[in-house]
Amino acid sequence: MSYSNKYDYKSNGSSNERQTAKELARLLETSPLPKDQVTDNIGLFLTSKILARILFFDYIYKHIIATHGIIVEFGTRWGQNMAVLSALRGIYEPFNRHRKIVGFDTFDGFPEVTAEDGSSNLMEKGNAATPPDYEKYLYEVLSLQESLNPISYMKKFEIIKGDAIKTSREYFEKNRHSIISFVYFDFDIYKPTKECLKIIQPHLTKGSIVAFDELCDDDSPGETIALQEVIGLNNIRLLKYPHTSRISYFIYE
Repeated sequence: MSYSNKYDYKSNGSSNERQTAKELARLLETSPLPKDQVTDNIGLFLTSKILARILFFDYIYKHIIATHGIIVEFGTRWGQNMAVLSALRGIYEPFNRHRKIVGFDTFDGFPEVTAEDGSSNLMEKGNAATPPDYEKYLYEVLSLQESLNPISYMKKFEIIKGDAIKTSREYFEKNRHSIISFVYFDFDIYKPTKECLKIIQPHLTKGSIVAFDELCDDDSPGETIALQEVIGLNNIRLLKYPHTSRISYFIYE
């Protein structure tokens, strides 16, 4: 599957870093490794930045093991975070059928941007889109990964396409019993972040972890504004994982 430049995403990396990423991608595509051994050796192509994100999710997962509930991601896009979290579940609690992973995304990019989202070139309607029917491809990937772990006959993930304000409200109205142990916000924009924060609040428990990808970010100010308006920065102790520059979180108390 190939993707055109319309699916590119703004990077703060230098031109040299972007070129290096392209070279790594070329080496991955032209790898002389046997095809059935490429994924087993994916560490060949890991950068410190990507490894740091994986370590963050490992760090958080270990903290929520003692907290009951599902994992929710708002802004799934390519689905790497869902895949990493699924693998971590397979390591730390492979028989926990209640640790469902639920991802929400339009898969069509930003449905709209507002004044709260600022004026960076990131903030355009339709940005962060995926190719048509990408969610079906992601479903296949996650299904295969889940098949490698115990009780794979029980599907423990959901990919929910559409406007997350509507779909998450419908999901939690249908699943009123759901408790959230970890929620990750990666919408980048103000309106869905604000509305989904309000929707999930009744499903948080003391010890739930609420994490964000773009707080205190000049390019995506809406995420911080949403948190200020719904929770209030003075009401939380905002923490940062030391090996990632942008991810932050708080523990719901």
